[in-house]
Amino acid sequence: QVQLVESGGGLVQAGGSLRLSCAASGTIFSINVMAWYRQAPGKQRDLVAQITSGGSTNYADSVKGRFTISRDNAKNTVYLQMNSLKPEDTAVYYCNYADDHIGTYHYRDYWGQGTQVTVSS
Repeated sequence: QVQLVESGGGLVQAGGSLRLSCAASGTIFSINVMAWYRQAPGKQRDLVAQITSGGSTNYADSVKGRFTISRDNAKNTVYLQMNSLKPEDTAVYYCNYADDHIGTYHYRDYWGQGTQVTVSS
């Protein structure tokens, strides 16, 4: 079981910055992927950025050059630094944790409760 707690969301003006944090606890495996997704009203939940336990990253085209995903030394917290925010970035942002240990725990996928990010024009 993995628990994910997000923080750092809020209201910011266009062009501003926010940093989201997601703290993971529970049965964390050394090989895993953590990611940020977002969902705006009436839209699907889309991947924003992901980072592996080895440090490899992947970003949605819409946030490349503006957002940076990172994780701490203990590999139990993931961050999303969001710069040059735009109104279209407004959404609920969800932290995701996934690992795959076939034969034991198999594939596991956990979600945080979500944190609201609102960007005003």
